[in-house]
Amino acid sequence: MTLLRPPVEAGGVTAHDPNAPMTRHSTWFLAAALAAPFAAAPARAADPFNEVAEKANQKMVKVFGAGGFSRLNSYGTGIIISPDGHVLTAASQLLDTSELVVHLYDGQRLKAQVLAVEPELDVAIIKIRVEGKKIEEPTGLNLDYFDFAAAAKRPPAETGDWVLALTNTFEIALRDEPLSLQRGVVMARTKLAGRRGVFEFPYTGDVYVVDAITNNPGAAGGALLTRKGELIGVVGREIKNSLSDTWMNYAIPVNAKVDIKEVVKTKDKDGKEKDEEKVTTVTMPDFVALGMQGKYKNVTRPKTVLGEGGYHGIVFVPNILDRTPAYVEDVVPGSPAAKAGLRPDDLVSFIDGEPVASINVFQTWLKKNTRPGQVVRIEVRRGEALQTIEMTLGVPPKAATPTPAPMPK
Repeated sequence: MTLLRPPVEAGGVTAHDPNAPMTRHSTWFLAAALAAPFAAAPARAADPFNEVAEKANQKMVKVFGAGGFSRLNSYGTGIIISPDGHVLTAASQLLDTSELVVHLYDGQRLKAQVLAVEPELDVAIIKIRVEGKKIEEPTGLNLDYFDFAAAAKRPPAETGDWVLALTNTFEIALRDEPLSLQRGVVMARTKLAGRRGVFEFPYTGDVYVVDAITNNPGAAGGALLTRKGELIGVVGREIKNSLSDTWMNYAIPVNAKVDIKEVVKTKDKDGKEKDEEKVTTVTMPDFVALGMQGKYKNVTRPKTVLGEGGYHGIVFVPNILDRTPAYVEDVVPGSPAAKAGLRPDDLVSFIDGEPVASINVFQTWLKKNTRPGQVVRIEVRRGEALQTIEMTLGVPPKAATPTPAPMPK
């Protein structure tokens, strides 16, 4: 390294004398030269997210619906995906009410209605209703929104990317109060199906696993964003690792897809009916596009012979209301429910992808759509965790024939 020496005057022109000895002034010049690049660059503060959060908050809603009793919250979060008031949220019992309500960022309280639900993706689309207008009519709201089609075309987030989660966790916000903002890092993008038996859950596609504690009560349906405020995922529900008893914090990517196997009736060359397995791919962008138009159709499940339905052996709590939640009070020993592992205090939420709003809904659906020997998939809420259980229905037990009393002699 060549050390600069102090300049000397030569004929009125400043020049450097290569033979001049080093002085303390030389040392000062050297130190100043080395320090200059660092002094010129001001220290960078942490990137603020208040602007991003404020803009994103205007594209979110607080959702209020069914629940409010043991382990079932009556509040959640939604993402506005059209200026006309279409909202993407999580599929849950919260939506099972005719009194569904959303709160906008400016404090407006408006009713909403479910347009489409896809249990396999664990998402739903609702639409804000305006008094005096039909659900299919334009609302005229002209809301700020996330362009979902554009979001689905962006490259996915990568491991190590910083992300933001905007949710109504713990019902911290009402009316015009802002949602909660959390910052974290994408730990992995992985298939939830790889953890079947550990995380029991109906959704089996890719998820973003994040290192922030995002999946709290009320957070489901919230937005996972980039640091620029771009939508990249939908915050999921609360699920627990049944082996380690730990919670998983995740979001479903906006370009998620799942393959669903179904059995359809076809005819062979002789005209005889036969069962044929078919795989249908369901994508989040297709669900959103068709759901907003009211044209989304769920995957058709195989129809069964109508009859008395299969036997399950579940003893529900007393059915004293029109919409008594389907809580399990007991299971008959040795019954299909006992063999499948159902327990007292389980809450039956879905059966074969159909929401179970009450005990009556469960019993009616079972009687209409099942028969002995059929396998049904039941999603239950157990404590704070979700469990998916397969149960093989049995033959309804015969009622005991009363023994006639002996004739008096």
